Amino acid sequence: MTRFHIAAVLAMLTLGLSTGCATLSAGRQASTPASTATIPAPASAQASPQPAPSATPATASGQAGGETSDIHRIKHVIVIMQENRSFDSYFGTYPGADGIPMKNGVPTVCVPDPATGGCVRPYVDHNDRNGGGPHGASNSTADIASGKMTGFIQQAEKAKRGCADPNDPRCTNSKGGIVDVMGYHVGSDIPNYWAYARDFVLQDHMFEPVHSWSFPSHLFLISGWSANCSDPSNPMSCQGTVNPRNRTTEDETPFAWTELTYLLDKGGVTWGWYLDHGASGSFGVGKGGVPNIWNVLPGFTDLHRDNQTGNIRELSAFFTADQSGQLPAVSWILPNGADSEHPPALVSQGQSYVTKIVNAVMQSPDWDSSAIFLTWDDWGGFYDHVQPPTVDQLGYGLRVPGIVISPYARQGYVDHQNLSFDAYLKFIEDDFLNGQRLDPKTDGRPDSRPDVREDDPQLGDLRADFDFSQSPRAPFILPVQPKTTLVAPAARK
Repeated sequence: MTRFHIAAVLAMLTLGLSTGCATLSAGRQASTPASTATIPAPASAQASPQPAPSATPATASGQAGGETSDIHRIKHVIVIMQENRSFDSYFGTYPGADGIPMKNGVPTVCVPDPATGGCVRPYVDHNDRNGGGPHGASNSTADIASGKMTGFIQQAEKAKRGCADPNDPRCTNSKGGIVDVMGYHVGSDIPNYWAYARDFVLQDHMFEPVHSWSFPSHLFLISGWSANCSDPSNPMSCQGTVNPRNRTTEDETPFAWTELTYLLDKGGVTWGWYLDHGASGSFGVGKGGVPNIWNVLPGFTDLHRDNQTGNIRELSAFFTADQSGQLPAVSWILPNGADSEHPPALVSQGQSYVTKIVNAVMQSPDWDSSAIFLTWDDWGGFYDHVQPPTVDQLGYGLRVPGIVISPYARQGYVDHQNLSFDAYLKFIEDDFLNGQRLDPKTDGRPDSRPDVREDDPQLGDLRADFDFSQSPRAPFILPVQPKTTLVAPAARK
């Protein structure tokens, strides 16, 4: 047990959990919700109801429970992308969600620990700074383990340590032999995130669009694909891959295939790509701007051909537009390392950063016509118990949290549809582009992608998360620095 996270040992002793290896059931694409935690009630959320554990997703037409499907009430879509958290690591005990399998409050899953010959059950980890595990394509395959979902500890123990680049997917940011991938946070650790889930919509089957790491996940966010291109000037020269080549000073625009801003510009739809503290060519946490593995848009050739680089701005420009009621139709917001929640960044700092953005939108003249989609780009090596569905050779990847915040969002709703970031593209296309897809046959700029992700039959419809027949709901302002049960790194023993 010397290699295992001391917090896990203490937690298991306190709870009286056995570390003997239990029989593991196969991972699943849908599971029976099980949870035990009590949702914290922030002062501004005392009247919010409990989530509906058995809420039924809307049909593909976006109609359920009698609401209309007038998606065009949404005139501003804001996508907030955070980093490296699995669904179970943040919402594994959220009531009504497909969370960590439990019986009488005790996890029934136990993941093998090769270092000890035993196994480790998921445990509460209140630490504000987590290490996580390796999270590249090979690690995703190993973690999933043909659906058994048993590879997380093994991969973390084998990972590189002390890496100069904390965002290197081959590395863990844990120190001293600690392995914390089985730890999970509870509502009192991340009260604002749980409050958003309770008052709006939590998506418990949001999957990373690619079974790989942050960089290809961000490519999917904006383009619905990840590829390598032999000729940056030829969209038909690209081949899909989970390990794409990034842009360099020698090759600044290697991404030749088509991304969504091409369609937005063609359709006269305003948009902005907003960078927390600007852009950074570095990959490190705390170096000021957004690293280029997350800031992928400048690498697309169509962006430069269409002279749209001016829409890439610092986050301060988003706040200025927000305050004046002049938000673009579509906004993507990317964090710098310190605000990202990517280990070793602090969970508390990321939550405060997101809360500041959400509060600003709620206090904007544009609130009544906005929809915020909050998610995390990959699982970060942290445990999750649900086997991802397969839609093509590249995806899906492991589950990540997804939250919808809008004056038209259903209240206290847990959406069980299979979703990925492709659903954001689909929603934007349906709202602003009359349903035009990133489809080589119809979009006017054909590329060699093998499928149209937005039209995959396994993909749910985000309209299920809205009730457009209701009057716009009032803002739901939360404290930027809420009281939590997180343990600061300096306080750890």
